[in-house]
Amino acid sequence: MRVSGSSATVAIVIPSWNSAALLPRLLDSIAAQGGGVETFVVDNGSIDGSVELLRERGIPCLALPTNLGFAAAVDLGVERTDAPFVLPLNADTQLEPGCVATLVEVLAADSGLGGVAPRILQLEGEGRKVADALLYSAGMALTADGRAIEAGAGEARSEQWLHPREVFGVCGAACLLRRELFIELGGYDRSFVSFYEDVDLNVRAQIAGRRFTYVPEAVVWHLGNASWQAGFERPGADNARLVARNRIVTQARFMPASALPRILAVEAGALVRAARERRLLSTLRGKLEGLARLPRALSERRRLATSGDLSRPRAWLGR
Repeated sequence: MRVSGSSATVAIVIPSWNSAALLPRLLDSIAAQGGGVETFVVDNGSIDGSVELLRERGIPCLALPTNLGFAAAVDLGVERTDAPFVLPLNADTQLEPGCVATLVEVLAADSGLGGVAPRILQLEGEGRKVADALLYSAGMALTADGRAIEAGAGEARSEQWLHPREVFGVCGAACLLRRELFIELGGYDRSFVSFYEDVDLNVRAQIAGRRFTYVPEAVVWHLGNASWQAGFERPGADNARLVARNRIVTQARFMPASALPRILAVEAGALVRAARERRLLSTLRGKLEGLARLPRALSERRRLATSGDLSRPRAWLGR
């Protein structure tokens, strides 16, 4: 199924996996945004009645036979929609009124922007208030060794997070992107499956000369890894493996050679932490998988270097 003949400005693409308990609140919050929005869900082989729920509510859905991961689900959803702006949303998010319109206004006003990041707050409890909530993300940032972090994560409301600013990139849980950029970049790298696919897209967008801005007036609530926790027998171990693997691949695509000693030291420390947290084998497996993918990553690095400027994402290291 695809959305056809739509005059919408924004295509909301929701990758979903066993999220029947989460989707109603998200869909209700989307309906409250007003017009100009088309919604499309890509279901990753749910067995909890998610697809039936979507059909009952008349939401267009692509039902996959198995879980292909976040990256592939978003890519497939973008392919089946037409609106000029794309808003990927995790199934465990909810939108505050006016969120979509605010994001569209900012992105449409600056052709140099590849995307915009809302203020993402941690969804905890029913009596939540924007003024009291902890921050989940105020845009994506990079450490000096090339790891990605969510700016302001876990912090209480403060003045510095209430003002718009340019950021390295946007969080894949909720962000508004230009369709033309998403298509130009080839979408998310489906080989990542889940985790770091948004970091990689941000890197490639920066190399291509695009910018990103944080828009605090647009508010999204995010529970965080809800579907992931429900779908895996050992979600922490699978998370560790994919993050370890995909981080190596992303770093290989743009980090300067001079950063290698710092990266090796950080990765050694990561193994020590993994051992303490009883996920050493999963983390080590992920790192070995990442090393096996280095030839392809280095080939992609050479291609990116000839088509853009590797110094652009590097300028964000440690800021």
